[in-house]
Amino acid sequence: MALKFTSLQDFYAHGYDTVIDVRSPAEYAEDRVPGAISLPVLDNAERAEVGTIYVQDSPFKARKLGAALVFRNAANHIEQRLSHHEGGWRPLVYCWRGGQRSGSFTWMLQQIGWRAEVVEGGYQSYRRLVNAALYQTALPHRLVALDGYTGSAKTEVLKRAGQLGVQVLDLEGLANHRGSLLGDMPTPQPSQKGFESALAGAVMQLDPSRPVLVEAESSKVGQRIIPPSVWAGMKQAPRIELQVPAAARCGYLTAAYDDILSDADGLREKLAPLRAYRSGAVVDGWFSRIAEGDKAGLTKALMAEHYDPAYRKSRAAIGAKVAAIVEAGALDDAGLDAAAAAVARIISSL
Repeated sequence: MALKFTSLQDFYAHGYDTVIDVRSPAEYAEDRVPGAISLPVLDNAERAEVGTIYVQDSPFKARKLGAALVFRNAANHIEQRLSHHEGGWRPLVYCWRGGQRSGSFTWMLQQIGWRAEVVEGGYQSYRRLVNAALYQTALPHRLVALDGYTGSAKTEVLKRAGQLGVQVLDLEGLANHRGSLLGDMPTPQPSQKGFESALAGAVMQLDPSRPVLVEAESSKVGQRIIPPSVWAGMKQAPRIELQVPAAARCGYLTAAYDDILSDADGLREKLAPLRAYRSGAVVDGWFSRIAEGDKAGLTKALMAEHYDPAYRKSRAAIGAKVAAIVEAGALDDAGLDAAAAAVARIISSL
């Protein structure tokens, strides 16, 4: 009998040894249950071929071809990827909606003697649970937002506070983005669904009885939207403001964003659309500094003419309440450690 989960907490506490995603590689790449391994019983091309035959020719022919491919690929997985498992192994299997792909693979595993079960409703049932947790239910955690102008090293302070025992939620890490206009990472962001899966998994590991430190963000991290339950908690959260001298912020940003600042063509492409908001003359000034290779000068100008005004506008719109201020005169290791320690002390008193 297929297993039915009524909450995301129950899903994550399934107790099985391995979660197996038998969907196609493309489906798996877009999103999957955290920790699931990919053992596709139809690859991308095979899934497309079966679907085309089903729609354009004959459902019977499609099922016949699909069965042959599923069992052939499943046998290959058993012979290669799964051969090391002993008889007591307990895998949990899912496909798109808990149908033929996962059912067939689970049946084969059971015939061998492994205690395999299938997820009722498959990936779709998992997504409904993620949606309920992030879109339909209020977050049960007390968020505290770490705030400050761009370049205040909020992400680094957040991580160091976590190392000191503070409970943290690293949205930028989950979204694979540095959170600003020039915050792209060398590798692409996860899909929106992938971001939500990672976020839901991280939230479910947090203790609701303890405050959670989160970096103050806009409603998006790069191109990924922060789901309503988390965003609502962030807007209401008391804020710990990092106050850092402009020179220290400029130096930190110049070093941290060196990969972006070294890409002149990429910089111009990202900054050009801001002519509609910061005037042509301002953007021309930025372009002049790019042409001169003046990374520090460009960073200073971006801070004064774009980042800081945007920060003030966003903060005013949210109506953020500052619960405490942490001053950091420098953003070297000693300064970052001191700031993280101060944040940890404040969090412990909330």
